[in-house]
Amino acid sequence: MADDTVATSLGASVRERIGAGLAAVDAELARRYPGDPGTRQPVHTVYVPADTYHAGTVRDWGDRALALLDEHAPDAGALAAVLGLADELAGPVYERVRAKLVREPVEDLRIDFEDGYGPRSDAEEDETAVRAAALVAAGAGAPYTGIRAKCLEAAVRDRGIRTLDIFLTGLMNAGGLPDGLVLTLPKVTYAEQVAAMAGLLAEFERVHGLTFGRLGFEIQIETTQAILGPDGRATVARMIDAAEGRATGLHYGTFDYSAACGVSAAYQSMDHPVADHAKAVMQLAAAGTGVRLSDGSTNVLPVGGTRQVHDAWRLHHRLVRRSLARAYYQGWDMDPGHLPTRYAAVYAFYREGLEQAADRLAAYVARAGGAVLDEPATARALSGYLLRGLDCGAVDPAEVTALTGLDRTALDRLAGRRG
Repeated sequence: MADDTVATSLGASVRERIGAGLAAVDAELARRYPGDPGTRQPVHTVYVPADTYHAGTVRDWGDRALALLDEHAPDAGALAAVLGLADELAGPVYERVRAKLVREPVEDLRIDFEDGYGPRSDAEEDETAVRAAALVAAGAGAPYTGIRAKCLEAAVRDRGIRTLDIFLTGLMNAGGLPDGLVLTLPKVTYAEQVAAMAGLLAEFERVHGLTFGRLGFEIQIETTQAILGPDGRATVARMIDAAEGRATGLHYGTFDYSAACGVSAAYQSMDHPVADHAKAVMQLAAAGTGVRLSDGSTNVLPVGGTRQVHDAWRLHHRLVRRSLARAYYQGWDMDPGHLPTRYAAVYAFYREGLEQAADRLAAYVARAGGAVLDEPATARALSGYLLRGLDCGAVDPAEVTALTGLDRTALDRLAGRRG
């Protein structure tokens, strides 16, 4: 309650008039920029061609990654030497990587009916979609699992819609849509395609009596038109709006986008300047909307002799670390051999900054000052950093609480997460 004894010049009617004039803006801000959804974001997405997906796919990826570690980095010191990890990180990171590959080798699995699957007869793709739905319904997936159907361009539109319909209908007939279901819309060029996808999912919900908005989808940014439209505007921002609240993520497509920009094959990479520009635009468009970001992939695979494997691991580790530092907390992994370096990079990123982030956050909460003067926005970032470390298993709840005096609920509140 304001102190009425303090002298002011403006009456309550002024505040009321301004509040009424900005009411529509307040509502628009709340609708467009709801903030972080407060859910776990996977650290990667694994793509597998739909015809190769089977009940043991996730376990197979974990076993192959463990076998590669056994052969080319059989202990903590060996992996640390390859990746340049600090001595104090080597043991904890290696132990967590191996445990992760046993417990949950894949966090997000996408069954691919697009580039990884290619053109097939209608009968064959129908059969594959039916089988994929049955496997997912039976639990043969990851915590997050779904499909990438073909895009909504004219040449493949009907096929993409049919595959999506078969897959979702199969899930409904098997007991309903599972938690962690993810759908991906590739090769988007116009916001109208996003609006069409939103309408398609709304119609599916209506037919099956599902809650409006139950189905969301990721938008793949792999065309230049998705970044800059013919009118000179950032198309990706319009795409988020066209999704009408259904957009869950923006995924950068390294090779399609680079090729569209005329980048030679040898130089197509997640760290090319055209990639950085596209991802910066995506980042600005998604900020505050609750739409998550994902980087792309590398096509350099850790195969062959130990020297070749180590070279590929170093490259992948560097690219993942680079993405993390640029606030791209998710990326694509295209081979089981990428899993060890994905998790090593992620775990080292969160463990090496744990104490500093915890100390700064504890000082902020206690208003104790310190060498760095942090503001509420920085406190949100520090809390978000710790929460991401908890979500992926890089750090433990007891560690964070011991260092900060804060539990998960308090961290969620400081991070501004919806829950």
